[in-house]
Amino acid sequence: MAALSKKELAHLTQLLAERQRTLLAEARAMLVQSGNESYLNMAGGVMDTGDESVADMLADLGAAQIHRHVQELRDIEAAQARARAGTLGICIDCGGDIASGRLSAHPTARRCIQCQSVRERSYAHEGRPTL
Repeated sequence: MAALSKKELAHLTQLLAERQRTLLAEARAMLVQSGNESYLNMAGGVMDTGDESVADMLADLGAAQIHRHVQELRDIEAAQARARAGTLGICIDCGGDIASGRLSAHPTARRCIQCQSVRERSYAHEGRPTL
């Protein structure tokens, strides 16, 4: 198992910090915007079922975007903690190396591509309601 070089670690740490700053700025902007746009303003002055459903959809979409940003920020913080611990780039399932190309594209990756593929196949339906 080869550890990341200092140069690779510094590059990944920089990528994580830049993405963290971007996400924080976007989340703040969304929260400010959502505070300025009340439910009635989104739906307009006349409330009919069509306007109401559009307003509900926009509110839900904004909440979903903020939720995704928060989740990605958590992933970034976890990756930064792994970098400090010296385990960034090590698969949490098999203990093998995560390819540098994968880390460059997805610096928060916790698994090698093989283990991630197995996980996605195993938990493909997790969280999806079924009848």
